[in-house]
Amino acid sequence: MLEIWDRIWADVTTDVVASPPAALVPLAVVVAVLAVPSLWHLARHVVTIAHEAGHGFVAFLTGRRVSGIRLHSDTSGLTTSVGQEKRLPLSLMAFAGYPAPGVLGLGAAALIAAGYPLALLWIVVVVLVLVLVQIRNWYGFLVMVVALGAAVAVAWFAPTDWRVGVAYGMAWLLLLGAVRAVVELGTSRRRPGGGGSDADALARLTRVPGGVWVALFWLVTVGCALGGAWLMLAGLVA
Repeated sequence: MLEIWDRIWADVTTDVVASPPAALVPLAVVVAVLAVPSLWHLARHVVTIAHEAGHGFVAFLTGRRVSGIRLHSDTSGLTTSVGQEKRLPLSLMAFAGYPAPGVLGLGAAALIAAGYPLALLWIVVVVLVLVLVQIRNWYGFLVMVVALGAAVAVAWFAPTDWRVGVAYGMAWLLLLGAVRAVVELGTSRRRPGGGGSDADALARLTRVPGGVWVALFWLVTVGCALGGAWLMLAGLVA
């Protein structure tokens, strides 16, 4: 057991200097994934996990108790919590979902830029464990077990160059996937029966139109994507 912790601690504290291909090749892969519907459907589960983790984290911060998280085969999700039905905590929780992948991606980019892409992989493992214990449906449990198993396998067994590449890929997927998810939200709200989104929940809670919230989601996620790209690319092209 001590050897395991020593290995993890070495990864967490190791400063890795990445080469330009380490950032650019994963970026190209993520762009391709976003462009191919079948691949995006699979990768979107990662964005959904981050989305629901955002809901759950803010619920916890505002004094509510997370009662469960569900992940569905259509890549949607649902986080439920119990507590006082005050508008501010409910609004903050509803707002947190769509920006969460972008904010997490920005944090991942900052960690990579600081030279700790291997630490990022182990942080991902911890986040997945925290989400897993809140899952309340079988499909969500399967998704989380696969995601957690893949994260541990990469963090522990993959060569260092591959681990660095996966860390960059994870950051790019969160940053760019967050933007695409908001674009999809805007499209889905214009369809019949598309009034059950976080933006619509915020509209009911705040009386601010849902379109305004979609615009705010877009501004936050695009800002995170631009900031994350600058962090990960500026040092490589300097």
